[in-house]
Amino acid sequence: MMMPGKLQSSAAGNRTSYRWLTAALIRAAVVILCVMTAVFFLIRIVPGDPAKMILGEYSTPEAIAAMHHTLGLDLPLWEQFIRFVKLLFTSGDTGNSIISGTSTRVLIAERAPVTMLLIGMACVIAIVIALLLATVAATNKDKLADHLIRIFPAITLGMPIFWVGILFIMLLSVRLRWFPVGGVGEGWSGMLYSLTLPAVTVAFSQIPTLVRSLRAQMLEVLESDFVVTLRAARIPGRVILFKHVLRNSALPTLMLLGVNISYLIGGTLVVEQVFGIKGIGSLLFTSISNRDFPVIQGIALYCAVSVVIISLLVEILAKWLDPRTKGTR
Repeated sequence: MMMPGKLQSSAAGNRTSYRWLTAALIRAAVVILCVMTAVFFLIRIVPGDPAKMILGEYSTPEAIAAMHHTLGLDLPLWEQFIRFVKLLFTSGDTGNSIISGTSTRVLIAERAPVTMLLIGMACVIAIVIALLLATVAATNKDKLADHLIRIFPAITLGMPIFWVGILFIMLLSVRLRWFPVGGVGEGWSGMLYSLTLPAVTVAFSQIPTLVRSLRAQMLEVLESDFVVTLRAARIPGRVILFKHVLRNSALPTLMLLGVNISYLIGGTLVVEQVFGIKGIGSLLFTSISNRDFPVIQGIALYCAVSVVIISLLVEILAKWLDPRTKGTR
């Protein structure tokens, strides 16, 4: 039977957890609203007239005015914004494409699976390689392997991701012919094979920071008192490393990956252009060149909402895994 004091402590912990979760959800909603407003107004600052893009360079002023009326671009800016918000909340869409007339939601849904698969593969590759390099570096502190791995982030952090992609294509695709130059293969096996090199390119931008963070955390845990006690008890080193050290070191790195998810998504969109992948990235760049406002807004909003949701889930997971917060859950 639970004592009254424990019941009160549990109730207080639940209230604290609910308050924290409510505050996190409110912050996420505010960020999404700010992004939604910024996307709407900033896109309209970009030079270029969608009506001229549709009608052509030699269109008449009357035809352009008529097209503005059809697209609703002749309305006051505040009225356009209200229509934009209503459409977004009623149908989850930002309108039809100015160029193709297709719903933005449909266009994004057609391209999203490839992009999501590429992001997932990049995350897995980045985590696996970071774990391997950080483990080797931490277990060989101040040795040659540690020095070489510590040099890796310093060299690679300043490399633009599109430049890395071009180098990988020249070396691994053109010269060695290990991977296709671009495009997406047919079937699951062909798709995974063709997306491997782009995923490695995207992961390349995240590996340095993850390795540096995980190595520092592992060294701190390896020097802690409880690890010394486990060694004195003659617990096998492999058990200490994988069951205790990695488990206690992974939380800050997980938080770092959650913070960097926006860079991961942004890098994926750029890499899609480099490798000629028909994903959301290629759709975004095409829409920007055509001044297709609804599609640009839709991609920006869906990406922003994805970043906010993933960051929120990572924050909730980290709080749930953190032993220091068990009393407040």
